Amino acid sequence: MTPGEQAAASAGKLGLLTVAREWGRIGCIGFGGPPAHIALLRQLCVERRNWLEAREFEDAIAACNLLPGPASTQLAIFCAWRVRARAGALVGGACFIIPGLILILALAALFLAGSPPRWVRGAGAGAGAAVAAVALQAGSSLLPDSWRRARGKVRWLAYLAAGATAAATVGPWLVLVLLGCGLLELAINHVSRGDDPVHGLLPMPLLVATATATGGLLSLVWVAFKVGALSYGGGFVIIPLMQHDAVHTYHWMTAGQFLSAVALGQVTPGPVVQTVAVVGYAAAGVGGGLLAALVAFTPSFLFVLGGGRYFDRLRASAAVQAFLTGAGPAAIGAIAGAAVPLALALAHLWQLGLLALAAIWLLGLRRGVVSAIVGAAGLGVLAFAAGAPVG
Repeated sequence: MTPGEQAAASAGKLGLLTVAREWGRIGCIGFGGPPAHIALLRQLCVERRNWLEAREFEDAIAACNLLPGPASTQLAIFCAWRVRARAGALVGGACFIIPGLILILALAALFLAGSPPRWVRGAGAGAGAAVAAVALQAGSSLLPDSWRRARGKVRWLAYLAAGATAAATVGPWLVLVLLGCGLLELAINHVSRGDDPVHGLLPMPLLVATATATGGLLSLVWVAFKVGALSYGGGFVIIPLMQHDAVHTYHWMTAGQFLSAVALGQVTPGPVVQTVAVVGYAAAGVGGGLLAALVAFTPSFLFVLGGGRYFDRLRASAAVQAFLTGAGPAAIGAIAGAAVPLALALAHLWQLGLLALAAIWLLGLRRGVVSAIVGAAGLGVLAFAAGAPVG
């Protein structure tokens, strides 16, 4: 019996209140990003409740990693769909997302206030200083596995370099570079559209990515859509594009405020992609934050509700595997390359010192991201108390 057939067989066996309680609990305590989310979902669905078999859970992780958008969010939605069909996916996914969304919007109101207290600005400047090191750590942690899976080492290095260069220099066009690497590898492997229907769908995001927004809320919707539907490799891949749109194109926030937004996405529970809610708040208040989150997470629900039963076929698709062979290393390069514009956004010399400390903490001592961000924020408050510039 396939996972899709098993899902149909088990639909209705679990109450929606149970789904809401369990997925909401993970949404409240899921600090630490995707590794923490995956561990909590495995503990709940495989080890404690036996709702999913271990092999099916591992296959779901792999399938979600093949999709654009936040993989751990898609995994949470998939697990809820698996135990309570579509209603479970909607309730479980929402309860996984909402706790962190409420917290990050509350923090956005504090950090993005018209005249926040100087100690708040100090905390934001300190936390923002560590973000570039977090990007380096996130990218470097993905390198070994990707290198081992590489079919052509020279092409892998070329894709990695292309992603890193694009993230560092041409943020607005990063998505096109990632898709281009995937499509190039697809062409190299001679996968024809007639052999695999998935291939026919792959150029569609490329066409969508060439669209331009006309301003106002439509611009916010477009930025959020790119975050949710075109971010191959996770939330950090889209950071350079968000930074360019939010700071340089639409002037919704300053460079320092954007760094604080990325930091808030790291220290709040739930998906890191919720950084986009801070951008939405800066653009149009609470309503803008909610709209940005809705648009960014809708593709994840659609991917699971429309394709969850085909996840096993997705993993077996030669076209998808070939595309990810190119887009995957490009995305890893983009994650690491995002450190360049993030570091260039730092405004004060003391922040460079914090960046160095964060790099040692994360890359040298291999400690956690949350502790790095929180520690940097605390040092930022101390810098404010010592009279350092924090504006």
